[in-house]
This record gives sequence, structure tokens and C-alpha cells, in this order.
Amino acid sequence: MATEKRLNVSVLGGGSWGTALAVLLHSRGHLVRVWEFYPERARAMREARENTDMLPGIRIPDDIVITSEIDEALNRTHVITLVVPSHGLRATVEKAAPLLKGNEILVIATKGIEQGTLKRMSEVTRDVTGVPEDRIAVLVGPSHAEEVSRGLPTTAVSSSEFEATAMRIQKIFMTPTFRVYSNTDVVGVESGASLKNVIAIAAGMCDGLGFGDNTKGALLTRGLAEMTRLGVKMGARQATFSGLAGLGDMVTTCISRHSRNRYVGEEIGKGRTLEEVLSGMVMVAEGVRTTKSAVGLAERHQVEMPIAAEVFDILFKDKPVKEAIRELMLRSPKPEIWW
Repeated sequence: MATEKRLNVSVLGGGSWGTALAVLLHSRGHLVRVWEFYPERARAMREARENTDMLPGIRIPDDIVITSEIDEALNRTHVITLVVPSHGLRATVEKAAPLLKGNEILVIATKGIEQGTLKRMSEVTRDVTGVPEDRIAVLVGPSHAEEVSRGLPTTAVSSSEFEATAMRIQKIFMTPTFRVYSNTDVVGVESGASLKNVIAIAAGMCDGLGFGDNTKGALLTRGLAEMTRLGVKMGARQATFSGLAGLGDMVTTCISRHSRNRYVGEEIGKGRTLEEVLSGMVMVAEGVRTTKSAVGLAERHQVEMPIAAEVFDILFKDKPVKEAIRELMLRSPKPEIWW
């Protein structure tokens, strides 16, 4: 396996995925600092050497620095990994921007599309920092924090418009149990990894209603089709959606017991309201916000996304789930492949 010299790596975001990546990077021999927004949570993580709220049972090595002071987290850093929720990315990058020295690589491990602007996370980061594209990469894929932190075999994809950057991040993060592939289709990788969360909510709704494997197989297939339609209109390569950030991430998120987005859909399928479900969750289900952005992008690019549109109506217009499914099934006949 290719190796990378020991680096100072900053992880901005102390949630489950940020914690898992910090532990993984430490196992590669890197010097790791974690920035957690809430001082009391940072203090609790330092004292317990564990993220008891979001990743219980996983020990955080003693020499990983945990701080709520962003300047301390970014001190002499080489690589900054952004692992905050999508709605907090812009504010976090604005805090970090004045502290950048000009040679850091920014790795975006956040999945989502910014509401309002409809920008991908790499676009938001570039807008705020002015960092050139050869210093920005995306790291996503079918990789639940609960499994990565336990060393279960996992794959992900490192994407940058510059192949050399994607390959460097690949080397920095790769371990015997975390295999990273490189990809230069940033638009496809980011849009696939974000849009699949909308399909995962729909998959959860099917589970909540007690539907079977036929329904789930149909949903995943047609969901992938509409993700691909939109992605290609946005400038992505069609093949990317058959890869880790598309099909791989979607299947994992739609079937996993760890998936927060699938859980939201399942509870709604059982009859609970969106407000009831979200009020009882500690971690963020990105697909809820992404549903709004997906519908906005579909309108902007004039792409039909019937599943995303029905999920939107269920979440935000109180449309009954069974009615939405009935309307999907009764849509006018179409060929399987159409654009």
C-alpha cells in the first residue's frame, strides 16, 4: 500500500464521522487535531476520550487534540478535513479562511447541497476561501462512521478536478481496512453522494409501510436514474453514478440500520410527522435539507425527478405517503432509459 509522510491534519467537526476520520487518520500515523463547535462537548470528549453522544464505544487516542478553538485546531496544519453538517459548512469555512497560510489542502467530507444558493460543498468552500481547485478535494462513499471506526472493510472515493490532488488524498487516508479510489468528476461525486440521501428517505418510508423487496429494488433503480439525469445536466459523467458515490453510497444508505435518512423515512412511513422525528434525533439527517435543494436543482435544470418531488411533498406539504406512492405508480408509461 502506498504511504504518505506524517502530516498535521485538522478535522473540523466533532460528530460521529469527524471522530471516526480522526481515529482513522491517527492510525495512519498523522498528527490529528479535532475542532468541535460546542466547548462543553469538546471538554467531554477530552475527558472521556470518547464521543459518548455520537460514537460510543470508540476510544479516541490520547494524543489526538480536541479543541473548540479553531486557531488551535489549524495550527501548522497541512490538511483540513471538513466534516460539519452542510448547513454549517459556510460559517465554519468563514471562521477558518483568515487562518489559512496558503498551502493547505481542504478535504470536504460533508455531503449536501446548500439551500438557497444550490451550491455543492466544494463550490461553497471555494467561494469563501478563494482556494484554487488543485487544493480542494472531496472524500465520500458508502462509509458509515460506526463501521469505519471499528475497522470493518470500507471503500470511499477521493475526488478532485486535479488528479494529483485526488491521488494524494487517497494516500493520506488509505488504510488496510479503508480503501480509497480516486476520481476527477467532482460534480458527479458530490451530487451523487448528496442526492442519494433523498432516495434513502423514500426507502425508509417503504420500510415503515411494510413494503417488500420488489418495492425497494424498484425505488433504488429509479432513484439512481433520476439522480443520474440531474447529475449529467449539471455536468457530471454518467459513469460516476454507477460508482461508490452513486450506486454504492445509495444502496448502503437505503438499507443500513445506521442510516439517519432511512430512519427518518421509516418513522414517517409509520405515521409520525417530520417535526416529531427530528426532535428526537441527536445527529443530522442531511437528506431533509437536500430534498429542498434537489427539487430546486431539478427546476433550474429542467429535469424530471418524480421521487424527489414526492418526498418533498410528503416532508413539507403533509402529503400522505400512500398517496405519493400511488401517484408514482400511475405516472404515464415511459421507456426505462430516457433523458
